[in-house]
Amino acid sequence: MTSQSLQSLHGLKPNCLSFGEVLAQSFAVIAPTTIPASNIGLIVALAGNGTWLSFLIGLVGLVFVSININQFASRSASPGSFYSYIVKGLGPTAGVICGWSLVLAYLCTGMAVLCGFANFSSVFIGHLGIHPSSITLLAIGAGIAWYTAYKDIQLSAMAMLWIEGASLLLIAVLCGLIWAHHGFALDWPQLRLEGVTPGNIATGLVLVMFGFSGFESATTLGDEAKRPLQTIPRAVMGSVILAGLFFVATTYIEVLGFQQSGMSIAMTEEPLAFLSQQIGLGYLGELVGLGALFSFFACILGTINPAARVAFMMARHGLFHASLGEAHAANRTPHIAVTMCSLVMFLVPAVMAMGNISLFESMGYLGAICSYGFLTVYILVSIAAPLYLYKIRQLRLRDIVCAAVAIGFMMIPVVGSVGIPGSDWFPVPEAPYRWFPYLFLLYLIITCGWFVRQRLRRPHMVKIMQRNVEELHERFATAAVASELLPISSHPDPNRRSRY
Repeated sequence: MTSQSLQSLHGLKPNCLSFGEVLAQSFAVIAPTTIPASNIGLIVALAGNGTWLSFLIGLVGLVFVSININQFASRSASPGSFYSYIVKGLGPTAGVICGWSLVLAYLCTGMAVLCGFANFSSVFIGHLGIHPSSITLLAIGAGIAWYTAYKDIQLSAMAMLWIEGASLLLIAVLCGLIWAHHGFALDWPQLRLEGVTPGNIATGLVLVMFGFSGFESATTLGDEAKRPLQTIPRAVMGSVILAGLFFVATTYIEVLGFQQSGMSIAMTEEPLAFLSQQIGLGYLGELVGLGALFSFFACILGTINPAARVAFMMARHGLFHASLGEAHAANRTPHIAVTMCSLVMFLVPAVMAMGNISLFESMGYLGAICSYGFLTVYILVSIAAPLYLYKIRQLRLRDIVCAAVAIGFMMIPVVGSVGIPGSDWFPVPEAPYRWFPYLFLLYLIITCGWFVRQRLRRPHMVKIMQRNVEELHERFATAAVASELLPISSHPDPNRRSRY
């Protein structure tokens, strides 16, 4: 079986995305432009002068998580991504937990950035004297993203690639000019972590996870990527490193820029626009604002794509309604799943807006909730990777170490989000953030309870799920050998060490 015939199994458009377009998918969901242009104040409010360190710890931790992801991504690929990986490594129940966590994480990320899009649009076009309602702006963002994702994955990828690339370049130039305006100074309050406790760093890591969230979303493009067993692992690792370095540098410069400004970055919704005015280059801030607006849109689009594909794969295993597992005959996209995800992404922020919760607050709340979904998935994949390698007799000591380190790093924001009662270092977060971990736990209990009910009603469902995942894995391995996607012989040695 050839790679293309394998990729056609699910009815999606096969072999159409280059490495740049696959990388664009991960970058679009990360949406690195939106953090320095809008969201950084939310994180500084939690981590203070240690915000740059929270990003650095997040970068290191997610590099180790990426190594564990790539143990699977370098051997198999499918629209179900992590869901399929966890089923293979830890079994169906853990796979279902992962699948539901991913769906929630991507949907909440999409909701958060949709709020950011509406908020930024309101401020941006408000300068022109136009003041549409929040719900109108939410509907416009969700509607355009839905149509693009519904129509063509390649169109989606190209749009995200150009939008994010131009925005990143503009922000890099502006931050360089801001730092030059301050004489390339060293900001000792930041470097000495003045007023920062371990609890600040850990709590800040919750929203840092939101900042990085979606770096793994390229794994959902297994059917559509060219040479997926090579391009997807490279995109996963590359997006983490590039975004992490960008976050650390821009955070340091922005916090430095606000030190003597008399304004609080935590209360500023357009920090780069403010700093550009401070150095007499206000027009650059306006351009960054426009770029951030498009970046928010790219992120909405970027979250619809993976959320729909995970739901698409789960539907094919009986975990969602069967209609969600259908692909459009002409567009070759999971059109029903795309429509469902887009609708949910619009409805939740719209209800919050009608409840008089500001778009800026909604963005922070939804961003925190999505972080728990991603943290659950990253911990599960780090547990699953060494177990999977053990099953195929390729486990090495360094694989165990990478898994343990990744889990250790991911536990830092988990502890920070819950807190330790009576502790000065890890205090319990303020409301409503203190409630979010328990709401997420309730969500998992409900969804897993539904799965147990379905499992009792349909005893063969689990066996079918495992068999489908195993067949997909074997077919990809065969296709990889046939098309020389992996440099292994036509009769792989089970004791052969992986390149990843």
